Amino acid sequence: MKKSLLLLLISFILLLAVTGCSEEKWNQSNLFESGPYKMIGVEDRLGFIYDDSEAVRFYPGKVNKYMWHLWGDEEEVNGNLKVVATHQQSKEEVVMFEGNPLDGPHNGADVHTNSLMSLPESGMWRLDAYVEERLHGSVYVEVHEE
Repeated sequence: MKKSLLLLLISFILLLAVTGCSEEKWNQSNLFESGPYKMIGVEDRLGFIYDDSEAVRFYPGKVNKYMWHLWGDEEEVNGNLKVVATHQQSKEEVVMFEGNPLDGPHNGADVHTNSLMSLPESGMWRLDAYVEERLHGSVYVEVHEE
């Protein structure tokens, strides 16, 4: 009886430890250069012009213009871009924009499009970029306190 109780207690502690460690920590995506610009995202896959300066940083409710750039074969990047943002802690989802047509090459990327984006609250956000409902990749950004 004591062995089974001890085994049950150890199993419970391990379960708590695994559950407590399961939340993945999100970090802001890397900055990289393409053409004459700094971008945030995944080099040679997707990103948007962003140099982490005061002028382009995300702040709650602040709308700014961002130019998205995507790399991929013609089949992957042919169509319209949709971006859905998810807040790390609250799991709130926001459709940033949808239906933006992807235009030809620009700044070293295969296609590009302009967008207006704003996020409602501070913290880390994952921006999932879809081309014709296919996930092309994700960019992680921090929304700073004002």
